[in-house]
Parts: sequence; structure tokens; C-alpha cells
Amino acid sequence: MKNKCYAGIGSRETPEDILKAMESAARFLGSWGYLLRSGGAKGADSAFERGCDQVEGSKHIFLPWKGFNKNQSPLWGTTKEARLLAKKYHPNWNIVSDRGRDFHARNCYQILGATLDKPCSFVLCWTPNGKPVGGTGQALRIAQDYGIEIINFGSMSLEQISDRIQELTE
Repeated sequence: MKNKCYAGIGSRETPEDILKAMESAARFLGSWGYLLRSGGAKGADSAFERGCDQVEGSKHIFLPWKGFNKNQSPLWGTTKEARLLAKKYHPNWNIVSDRGRDFHARNCYQILGATLDKPCSFVLCWTPNGKPVGGTGQALRIAQDYGIEIINFGSMSLEQISDRIQELTE
């Protein structure tokens, strides 16, 4: 296993039942010593962070700018290196706003860590109908290119996800 960490990401429109399952998964992984990497957004990111916090788990919450979504994480802002990496994976970088570029660069840290050289072990996420879209899609393109397993609540049953998480922690 690369690192004992995972990226917990997904849509702001994640359904409530999936948010509860994400929170539960984060509690389980936090109790097993897994570091959560996420992005402080509403929806999936916040569900993973809540679950992690409930067991006083370790987390790295990467924010596009200081105080994003009222999150007090000290890990905020992006570097030129992260923006260049984000540009490599984004299909239409030239039309992305400056703030949007901060979001996409932040996604690089979720998958590769603060120094962009420590890939997470796996990604837990939710995307509509299992299809990668938006910022989550950007993170998933990076994960896929690095050969990181993606466990998507939008394309697997909760039982399958639970079984796979159990296998990963054994």
C-alpha cells in the first residue's frame, strides 16, 4: 500500500443516504488510522470530514483559499506546480476562471498530498450515475492516471463498498 491515506471526495449534491454512508466509512477508516484527504466543500467532502472528526481521526483538508466554506484548515492556497498539474488533466483549462483553477489545483493535493508526490491509497467518492464530473472528475482523472483505485458510491452498492473497504484495511 502506498500511503495509509485516502481521498474522500464527491459532489456537493450527494444524496443524504450516501452522505451518511460516507460519514460511516470515514469513522471506520479514521479508527483504523487512515488519514483523510479532502477539500472542505459542502456535501461529500464535509461528510467525510464529519466522520473523521467523530473518531478524532487524522485529516488533511486542502482548501482553494483561506477560510473556504468557513473551514479553518491551515492547508489553503495553491502553487504554480499544482496549477500546472491541474492544467495537464483538465480538458478545457483555457476557459476555467482563476478561482476555478484554484479548485482544480486543490484537487491535485487531495490525490497526491501536500508535496504532490505521495499518492493516496484509494479514493472514496460519489458522482452522479458513477460518471466523473466537475472537480470530482478532475481528481478522478488524476487518480486514474496514477493507478489509484476509485471506489465510487455512484456505481457500487453500499455492501460492495463496505466489503472493499474491509479488504483494503486487512
